Amino acid sequence: MAAGKRSAAGGTTHRRQGRDRRPILLRGCHLHPSDLHGLGRLAATAVEQALHLVEEFHGAVAGALLRIQPVGAITAFVYRRARSSTQGLHRCLAALLPAHDQQQAERRSTAEREAVLAALNGLVGDHLAASDNPLQITMRLRTGGRPLALERQALAAAFPDARGKLLVLVHGLCCSDLQWRRNHHDHGALLARDLGYTALYLSYNSGLHVSSNGRQFAALLETLAREWPVPVEEISLIGYSMGGLVARSACHYGGMAGHRWLAQLKNMIFLGTPHHGAPLERGGAWLTAILGRSGYTAPFARLGRIRSAGITDLRYGNLLDEDWEGMDRFAHAGDLRKPVPLPHGVRCFAIAGTVGKRRGDLRGKLLGDGLIPLDTALGRHVHGRRALGFPRSRTWIAYGVHHLDLLSSREVYARIRRWLAQSGMRSSRSARRP
Repeated sequence: MAAGKRSAAGGTTHRRQGRDRRPILLRGCHLHPSDLHGLGRLAATAVEQALHLVEEFHGAVAGALLRIQPVGAITAFVYRRARSSTQGLHRCLAALLPAHDQQQAERRSTAEREAVLAALNGLVGDHLAASDNPLQITMRLRTGGRPLALERQALAAAFPDARGKLLVLVHGLCCSDLQWRRNHHDHGALLARDLGYTALYLSYNSGLHVSSNGRQFAALLETLAREWPVPVEEISLIGYSMGGLVARSACHYGGMAGHRWLAQLKNMIFLGTPHHGAPLERGGAWLTAILGRSGYTAPFARLGRIRSAGITDLRYGNLLDEDWEGMDRFAHAGDLRKPVPLPHGVRCFAIAGTVGKRRGDLRGKLLGDGLIPLDTALGRHVHGRRALGFPRSRTWIAYGVHHLDLLSSREVYARIRRWLAQSGMRSSRSARRP
């Protein structure tokens, strides 16, 4: 057989190796077949919820304004038939589209797809997990966007020059681990280069409860410390936004489980972490409560209940199961959190961003970094038992910085590097002391 095919111009055009066998619709785009399945199921659920909303609104208007029977037999039948069609769509999607292939997804995934999946998981990740939707993200450690098998031989192959200093970076709500690289800057990669860390990145479903992710993260760190190919000298964590809450929750549940990795945890750095909640979520809770008080607008309160458990945890900064179990997470009940102190014996640092240009700037005081107020990011609270008590030398404010800029600011990186370098020198002196 000829190695190539002769062209009209007399040249040879070689056959393309590994012909793309995907449907034409999927070629040249970021979607996977399983993504279409997941998106279709999500769309069908959205249609079903929309039908519920329209039916409730129909009943409210007909009963209150027109003084007629809210939903008659014929109308109710129409709504039932419409909802049953969404169930048929679920079955068709399952039959027509191939099953989810995790290995194939990891091999073909793009940064654009990862960003969309991360946003979807942040918004409705609890629903994706509960419905076993293929769009859900499962927790794992990654490097360069590729998942790591937490087994000694696999880790030794992935890191032939493995060192005993581990740095784990934990992303925020609606983010992915790839988004630690922003504007050609990556705190983890630079700390690995400058201070000798091995940087690992946590990927997780940020729509789940913080406490659920915290418990999983604690178990994952225990496995990592046990299977790392060389003795672990130090673990440092950097948590961005919600990631800081997940890291604190992991310390709590790791302590309860008697995990050994906590003895190796030396440093925790929080970047724009809403230790005491985010005003945006509190505003959303108020809006949902107000809509629910009127018969005319109550159906629209259903829209506010779509947001994920992870988002509602950000109202006050929930860390534990006790902060939400047995409660209506959409109810406006005030701050009922159980106070959780910073982990004992760990050097903890907090960096807050502010859109203000200088100290005392009123705009900066009111807005913080645009999402997280200064006091919340620095762990301050009017009630002393809730204040985290970061030493002043371990807090820092980045001026003229928005929330996302904390990931790419060179000044923020210089501060992190200085803290970790000083911490390393103290540890070395302590190790040499007889």
